[in-house]
Amino acid sequence: MNRFQFVDDHQRHHGVKRLCHVIGVARSSYHHWKATAPYRAARAADDVRLAARIRVIHRESAGTYGVPRITAELHDTGQVVNHKRVARVMREVGPAGVRLRRRHRTTLADPTTAKAPDLLGRDFAAQTPNTRHVGDITYLPIVDGTFLYLATVMDLCSRRLVGWAVADHMRTDLVVGALHAAERTRGSLAGAIFHGDHGAQYGAGSFVDACREAGVTRSMGAVGSSADNAAAESLNASFKRETLQGAQSWGTAMEARLAVFGWAHRYNTRRRHSHLGRTSPIDYENSLLPTPATLTHAA
Repeated sequence: MNRFQFVDDHQRHHGVKRLCHVIGVARSSYHHWKATAPYRAARAADDVRLAARIRVIHRESAGTYGVPRITAELHDTGQVVNHKRVARVMREVGPAGVRLRRRHRTTLADPTTAKAPDLLGRDFAAQTPNTRHVGDITYLPIVDGTFLYLATVMDLCSRRLVGWAVADHMRTDLVVGALHAAERTRGSLAGAIFHGDHGAQYGAGSFVDACREAGVTRSMGAVGSSADNAAAESLNASFKRETLQGAQSWGTAMEARLAVFGWAHRYNTRRRHSHLGRTSPIDYENSLLPTPATLTHAA
């Protein structure tokens, strides 16, 4: 029990002076605690309302948002609150963002495939959309012991997931499908760079041909260096972390496919990205569009 509350509960029978002396608190501190009781009650009520709002945001994010993104969401809805207070309330009410999972290796290099130079040099930034893209493959475990595989294409300017494909194999068709999906999203990829790892799929002849036909320049990181394709790997890790949320696998292949579709839509349109100042990829792209000039009325 709070010592000041103890004094307040028993001061009628024993007096404030005597109780403060016995339990070792200053009377001035007790009187300050008493005077500020209305403020603390109001603060507690505000915390209850904040906790309710945090639960809603956390639920709407499919249980993925942590303190930074929840704070940004609150700010955008007009509730300006310090991130430290959000963290404290979240510790008290329980919601927490999901954490990283261990990565399963899907990159298998083939020394006979066509290599490409590293055109990014770990510089995963772009000033303009549709100029630099990265891609990777990740596995999707199913409870029956089988796997699906997801290939992604991400725009480095807006971090938008512009193309993806899912299959029950890791043949070259998988990454070609993701590239074609990106081409449909953008209308054209002509002049863009695509950066991947040294996986056999990205050096296969059919992928090389698909890039050539799309006007895409290929780029590759060093063999065995995950840091050279860190942006793409981070995207896939976020997908699995935020959809599986600690589970080991999906119940069925259809559940996994639906998870990809749902997450891709939310990621592009609603999920706040730390690299983009807590805005979604599509909102960020829209912010880059030129603002129409306002015409001055004629005199």
